[in-house]
Amino acid sequence: MQKRTFLSTIAFALVAGTALAQDKPLKIGVTAGPHAQIFEQVKRIAEKDGLKIQIVEFSDYIQPNAALAAGDLDANSYQHQPFLDLQVKDRGYKLVSVAQTVNYPIGLYSKKVKDLKDLKEGARFGIPNDPTNGGRVLLVLQDKGLIKIKPSAGLKATPLDVTENPKKLKFVELEAAQLARSLDDLDAAAVNTNFALSAGLNPGRDAIAQESAKSPYVNVLVVREQDKAQPWVAKLVKAYHSDEIRKFIQTEFKGAVLAGF
Repeated sequence: MQKRTFLSTIAFALVAGTALAQDKPLKIGVTAGPHAQIFEQVKRIAEKDGLKIQIVEFSDYIQPNAALAAGDLDANSYQHQPFLDLQVKDRGYKLVSVAQTVNYPIGLYSKKVKDLKDLKEGARFGIPNDPTNGGRVLLVLQDKGLIKIKPSAGLKATPLDVTENPKKLKFVELEAAQLARSLDDLDAAAVNTNFALSAGLNPGRDAIAQESAKSPYVNVLVVREQDKAQPWVAKLVKAYHSDEIRKFIQTEFKGAVLAGF
């Protein structure tokens, strides 16, 4: 009888421990700006379904994946699929996307000219220093007729892959989060929409050019591969993909951010 009672006590403790573990809030990594604003709304909706969420803000594009891979986060929401694919390939992360979230057409900004054609020869043009976003911007510049790049370079294009540069643009590679704040020192720069909004720039009003709305760079919700089948993941996706979140995105960002689901 004592042995059975002892085993029952252990079983109860294990079950209680599991329950307590589930009571811990999910840590979701986001970048400041729209991703953080949207997840504040997702958090509120998810709590109705029993999920507790703690939002962790980052100021760069590298740390959220490193933190997720290390187990310091449960999920992150800040990156597009090509960026995730490159990080997984280059760093060996066991991370997977479980849902599409939003799309941010990247904008080109300048405090010195009103049109790309007005850029002078040798103009200093700021681009993100991470491989995927840097290549993305070069493709936008090619689409706008400013440069040509090697066809084989694709999304991984760097300034070294530029084959034609009539204006002799000088590419200044900076962290994506720094580009908006560097406009005073540059002739123009490409700024991701979330960082543009954080800096008080309105893409519809202030951008001198924008990426095509038909873009492969839809952002994704990411978890560790081992967690993708966890029940909380489905609940989190359900909350993000709700009509309430879609309406919030449309109302709050007025076309600067588009729902990608």
